[in-house]
Amino acid sequence: MKLSANVWKLYIIRFFSSLIPAYVIERLYWEQRGMTIPLVVYTEILYAVTIIVLEVPTGIMADRWGRQRMLVAGALLASLEFALLIPASGFSSFALVVIIAGIGHSARSGSENALLYDTLVRLGRASSFEKHLGRLNACDFVGAVTAALTGSLLAGRYGLSLNYWVSLASTIIALTFTLLLIEPAPGSRDEAADEAEARPPLRSYLTEPLRFFRLHPRVCLVMLSGMVTGASLVYIYEFWQLYADRLHFPVYAFGVLSSAIMLIQLPGSLAASWLKDRYGAGRLIAIILAAGAAGFAAMAVSRSLGGLAAMAAVCFAAGLMEPIAAGYLHHRIPSPMRATIDSFQSLGQNGWSALAGLGFGYLSIRYEIFGGYGFLALLCAIFFIGFVLLYPRTREDKLSNG
Repeated sequence: MKLSANVWKLYIIRFFSSLIPAYVIERLYWEQRGMTIPLVVYTEILYAVTIIVLEVPTGIMADRWGRQRMLVAGALLASLEFALLIPASGFSSFALVVIIAGIGHSARSGSENALLYDTLVRLGRASSFEKHLGRLNACDFVGAVTAALTGSLLAGRYGLSLNYWVSLASTIIALTFTLLLIEPAPGSRDEAADEAEARPPLRSYLTEPLRFFRLHPRVCLVMLSGMVTGASLVYIYEFWQLYADRLHFPVYAFGVLSSAIMLIQLPGSLAASWLKDRYGAGRLIAIILAAGAAGFAAMAVSRSLGGLAAMAAVCFAAGLMEPIAAGYLHHRIPSPMRATIDSFQSLGQNGWSALAGLGFGYLSIRYEIFGGYGFLALLCAIFFIGFVLLYPRTREDKLSNG
């Protein structure tokens, strides 16, 4: 099979991995099975801890033993997750499921981007990484929107359990295509020998990424900007319902609004590669941070539907950021540690999300949800100022040969 087939297989895998109608009625289903709100919070903590503990070790495993193997492990665990959810009842069952979900997420994190980039390197198309990553995100959004629009209809007509059976079928399809992926191999014996020689000893997988970021301050600055944007977007995903409710947005239209939040990121993801080539990564990231600060500020002060327009602007900007930041990183890191360093980036974003949550939660209690978004506006503004001041003073990082 041709290596180029990896690209369209990844598109299919991302689509079916996101086609999960169970998420639409997840909290209702869990409540039926004995999961109260405090118990759900406990499982969320378990999930977060699992990811934090395993994020970097799974990245190391992907670099040493193969990205395709880790993607298969992640897809297999995703199928197991829904197979266990169908008969699940009580805290112990759901706790086991979220731990499995956390392990699966960690296995996939870093591996997908690494396999895509190395595939493109072998095909001589590394410069198109941002374009393909944007298309992957488009497949993600389309799958999630399709699940959101159809999941409530299925549950209303056939009951909540059917959504979990459909989700299980979707994960099995994703697993099937993951098994068909090809691990990108070096193009020649000399290249293979060079890559084997370049692979550092096991202990270096913890020290070398930190050294890499220390020696590449501009990469570090770009990654921090991407982390802040991604962490801030989490609080739109998690709390848009409360925000819309405070603006008296009709509940019956929440499904449409949920789909719009995801779809508005599509144009940004698809246009990221073209915009980066036209305006440069640095200028574009500064604009994204400024848009995030202005958008969250508008959400904080608005008491009308104009706040939802500001939310759309933030989502569009966030859709731009991920391909640009990920591309900037992958164009500059060596192949033997690609998944490990990508996992460090993912770990950092989870850390920023937790820190941002402290300020968001505190101000949301004191000043309602509007205060929380005001905190995110301040966070983005601080990083915008820091980025504008520091980016010109850091040296340009050399592109890697893959």
